[in-house]
Amino acid sequence: MAKYEKSFKGHFNELLDWLHKDITNGSASVSYEDGSDITMGETKLAVRVYERYSMSGGNRVSLNVTVAGYGQELFVSAITSGGSQAVFFKMNTLGEETFLELCIKSVEDYINEAKYR
Repeated sequence: MAKYEKSFKGHFNELLDWLHKDITNGSASVSYEDGSDITMGETKLAVRVYERYSMSGGNRVSLNVTVAGYGQELFVSAITSGGSQAVFFKMNTLGEETFLELCIKSVEDYINEAKYR
């Protein structure tokens, strides 16, 4: 399991679209599995689950992305799973880390782009 979390300012729906585009275009084997959205008062929450095939591990890796927003305050939590073939302990998590890096780059690019708007 690999994890990334970040708080920053931006636009909730714009970030969701940005992340979805970058993640699904980031690898030929990426698929969008499912998602969930809820709004409670001024707070918005979205969960997205993606999968991709990991050549290094010879298996599928999942990426769970949660975005919380209150006004322009945003929080992203991204967690990968499934990149190991070992029975009792995790080894060869390269596929998870690579998938997570795709999400990290997308978030950081969004933050940098937002600075110039």
